[in-house]
Amino acid sequence: MQDLATKFANLTIQSDFIFKKVMSRKRICKHLLEELLQIEIADINYIEAEKTLEPEYTSRGIRLDIIVADDKNTHYNLEMQVKNNKNPDTDTYVLPKRSRYYQALLDIDLLQKGQPYDLLPPTFIIFICVFDFFEQGNYVYTFKKCCLENRELELPDEATTMILNTKGTHGDISKDIKSFYDYVNNHIVTTDFTKQIDDEISYLKLDTKVRREFMLMEARLLDERREGEAVGIAKGKEIGIAEGKEIGLAEEKLATAKRMLAKGCYSLEVIAELTNLSLADVEKLKEEA
Repeated sequence: MQDLATKFANLTIQSDFIFKKVMSRKRICKHLLEELLQIEIADINYIEAEKTLEPEYTSRGIRLDIIVADDKNTHYNLEMQVKNNKNPDTDTYVLPKRSRYYQALLDIDLLQKGQPYDLLPPTFIIFICVFDFFEQGNYVYTFKKCCLENRELELPDEATTMILNTKGTHGDISKDIKSFYDYVNNHIVTTDFTKQIDDEISYLKLDTKVRREFMLMEARLLDERREGEAVGIAKGKEIGIAEGKEIGLAEEKLATAKRMLAKGCYSLEVIAELTNLSLADVEKLKEEA
């Protein structure tokens, strides 16, 4: 396993830690949004990088990489997605429901701040994926709600989800977005924009405060993993002990039934009743004797 110093030195834009730091640079984040959406943005404000949204103490909180609002109060959430994760219980990919969850909690967060629901601002949930989730080859997949009976009829709730595919092969994207994709995929610098990003990452890796922050974050994650493993092991032992007792009890019942059969003075029904075995199990033991 890599030591933390080597791991830090090898971090790329695909790392959540580095992505957050790079997108915290206003000029880079603003330009990425402008190029992606083909709009002009006068200014952006950071709501809170890697914000945790927990509307209730019983709710599962989510950590968001970057949330910004532009001069027109449009809110953007930018997320780097490296793995196309599945839910092991349902064997379904989690990205679609994750986007829905993010959107819901962003809206709830705004409402809790006193925003009337009819004044909710336009929102963009943007996933930068290093895989093609839909396997259609598009550079960008943009989703809005529309009427199934009339596909041209759109529900104007001003909520948009964009799933970017850095492995895409076709679609209408700007030169800087294409260069950004190439940089995410292969660390190739082809434009001034990706040179700015690459330079920023180099500066970050020379910053001792950033290095220390990464080390502390990794240490906390390691502690959490170890704590989780310890809980899992303890739970496993509890299950093992319980299962062991059940197996021991079952074996004891079988041994008792065999002794009763050997004596030859008990009916099969009585043996089944006294040992809590089924009559079929007792009959099977008699056949095996």
